Amino acid sequence: MTRFSVAPMMDWTDRHCRFFLRLLSRHTLLYTEMVTTGAILHGKAERLLAYDAAEHPIALQLGGSDPAHLAACAKVGERFGYDEINLNVGCPSDRVQEGKFGACLMAEPELVARCVQAMREAVCVPVTVKTRIGIDDKDSYGELVDFIGLVSRAGCDTFIIHARKAWLQGLSPKENRTKPPLRYDVVAKLKADFPALKFVLNGGITSLAQAEGHLREFDGVMLGRAAYENPYLLAEVDRRFFGVTAEIRSRPAILEAFKPYLEAELRRGQRLGSMSRHILGLFQGVRGGRAWRRYLSENANLPNAGLEVIDRALLAVESVSAGFPA
Repeated sequence: MTRFSVAPMMDWTDRHCRFFLRLLSRHTLLYTEMVTTGAILHGKAERLLAYDAAEHPIALQLGGSDPAHLAACAKVGERFGYDEINLNVGCPSDRVQEGKFGACLMAEPELVARCVQAMREAVCVPVTVKTRIGIDDKDSYGELVDFIGLVSRAGCDTFIIHARKAWLQGLSPKENRTKPPLRYDVVAKLKADFPALKFVLNGGITSLAQAEGHLREFDGVMLGRAAYENPYLLAEVDRRFFGVTAEIRSRPAILEAFKPYLEAELRRGQRLGSMSRHILGLFQGVRGGRAWRRYLSENANLPNAGLEVIDRALLAVESVSAGFPA
């Protein structure tokens, strides 16, 4: 079964973003932003975990390192109806390291295994792990094999692998997404050495053509910023990878479908700018795209901004497309 997904991205893949992306692809697996166990156990779970039913299939990504806490939060996620619970073992940020979760957990495979086992025993939905191919100087293939073997024996059969190592010191999270070299060959070797497990490739995939090539070798692909910055590329996913024959909706049609959601959220007191920021890239690479971004950026955060801002931004696109100045 094809597994095509959009990565969990802090400050980006919130519920407004996911609802919008779902309008582009019915079958792409969407992920929440990482939610820490402390935030769920000591905060407002309803506010953190609420989502629209239209977002399915949707996975909850958890950040934490205490097996009991992760098990409790996995239960909460299952109760909320998430289709998958994912453990973050890939984020290298200083803040995440201070909380003793994310990529630094690769140095403690036994702890990760205990976390996975506790989560698997607590829920019936799949438990997956998103990780790197190594950290700092702990980046040998043998160490990675030991990590995958131990965690898989604890009950994880699907690994999302960002095919770069992470430097916990000296590189920013942004640099850790680009500077360490991509090593797809390492993930391919894992796939060959663990044929019973599923491996989803993440890192450096920027087009559906690339994704199609990787799907011949791996069990799935995960796109990150490419899907966020140019979301309309998802419009072709269902036809290309899932055999859907329905006509691909145009960008204006996607906006029309998004409007009822925006209107409902505006009535609840949500600001337009907090939602429209996720659609800035809808006309990426299209004549008029710059006018679209400019109009939204300048007007969506004004007091009382409403759906008329979306309509006028679209008019700006159409004006440029027709050869008139925006």
